[in-house]
Amino acid sequence: MKTRIYLDTSVLSALLDERMPDRQALTREFWERRYQFELTGSDLVRSELARVSDPVRREQLIKLLDELTIQSITLEMQELAKNYIALSCFSPAMFNDALHVAAAVLSRQDILISWNFKHLVNRARRAKVAVINLELGLPALEILAPPEV
Repeated sequence: MKTRIYLDTSVLSALLDERMPDRQALTREFWERRYQFELTGSDLVRSELARVSDPVRREQLIKLLDELTIQSITLEMQELAKNYIALSCFSPAMFNDALHVAAAVLSRQDILISWNFKHLVNRARRAKVAVINLELGLPALEILAPPEV
């Protein structure tokens, strides 16, 4: 069985972002191995990519979604994201980050990968998510950067 991985928007964006060549190269290394995994995103990823102002870049990014299984954002995912906020895992301003985590957890992903170190890929946030998921009887979720996979 392949490892199930949820990609947040930052991973797809990094594939085309030439402003950070090291990050782009590391993301491309992961992307070249994408067939080893079951890759998933969500409607939230699609809506965030749809807000990219450059129409050519927007189209290129949205085309990358063809490589992923896209999960619909459910009411249960929205409620879990609100719960993460109520339990001080995320601030209200970080609702989309909480929703990415909720989508990954409730769609039974093994790993969420992101380049968002401030809001997702950091020790404190990972620990809070793990404790809350355990308390709520939800599956564990690893939150990693692409090079860690």
